[in-house]
Amino acid sequence: MATTQAAPAATPSADDSRRKLSELPWPELASTLGLIALAVIFAIANPGYLSEGNVSAILQAAAILIVLTIGQTFVVATGGIDLSVASTMTLGAIVLGEFYALGWNIWLAALAGLVAATLVGVVNGLVISKGGITDFIVTLGTLSAASGLALIIADGKKTTVIEPSLIKLSVNGIWLFSWAVIIALGLAVIAHVVLFHTRFGVHVLAIGGSAESSRSLGIRVWMVKTGVYVISAALAGVAALLVVARVGAAEPAANTAFLLNSVAAVVLGGVSLFGGRATIAAPVMGAILLTALVNGLTRVGLSEFYQPLTVGVVVVLAAFLTRFNR
Repeated sequence: MATTQAAPAATPSADDSRRKLSELPWPELASTLGLIALAVIFAIANPGYLSEGNVSAILQAAAILIVLTIGQTFVVATGGIDLSVASTMTLGAIVLGEFYALGWNIWLAALAGLVAATLVGVVNGLVISKGGITDFIVTLGTLSAASGLALIIADGKKTTVIEPSLIKLSVNGIWLFSWAVIIALGLAVIAHVVLFHTRFGVHVLAIGGSAESSRSLGIRVWMVKTGVYVISAALAGVAALLVVARVGAAEPAANTAFLLNSVAAVVLGGVSLFGGRATIAAPVMGAILLTALVNGLTRVGLSEFYQPLTVGVVVVLAAFLTRFNR
């Protein structure tokens, strides 16, 4: 009687392994992997790099960029871009400083700054969604307008803001995390919930995928687009509070590095610049990575003139990595 022999158990092939590797979310992992690599390299070059004091300083410095990056992520998720975030933050800081100088309570002055910043987002959103003008042109215009308005209001001078309750945001906290960092991370958690667990978030990603298809499904595209620019501007207003708390003054000169780095952090986070695909955690890690990179270059004694070059190279490499996204 003939007997049949059982087939040998299948073993994973090289093709299977390659396929599994290709299925990993490399763009989203880029910022985390890059941060780990930086930590190892700079820790070898400078043993004090991973000390509690320096890690805390990196997180503290990254808090402002994290907040701006979250707002930028919402805009980019719809396929847009907000070039006015840094100027909006400056305007919010100046309004805060001016009202504080008039004798207002610091938190009421902060609310005034938040409102001023948010109004920039309302203008951006309505002109883009209702006026049919491309986001690049509109936000480039408001970048200049907000910067000019900040200079006019402040008369080109900085306003000193020394307030104990505000200073605590940068000085006090829990272990490595100052209150500013805790606020930034708390906003990141809220943003994640909004983007992935609410109807608004679903609509944001749907519009980024195809605005026309979203419109045909009954989604009010203009409202959602306006909403993301309002979110970006409102978060710039929060960042304004953190800036004033950090430097102890409201300065009218806009720091364009925040604009460039907010876009860079989004790219490092694997968010599609064409819209439709986004995450919150990875861009936040991207913001920390950029801050850690500048901190590490400073600690090893590299001239500050080389820092923008290094950041640019890292961003281009991250953009190249997105090509491997399925």
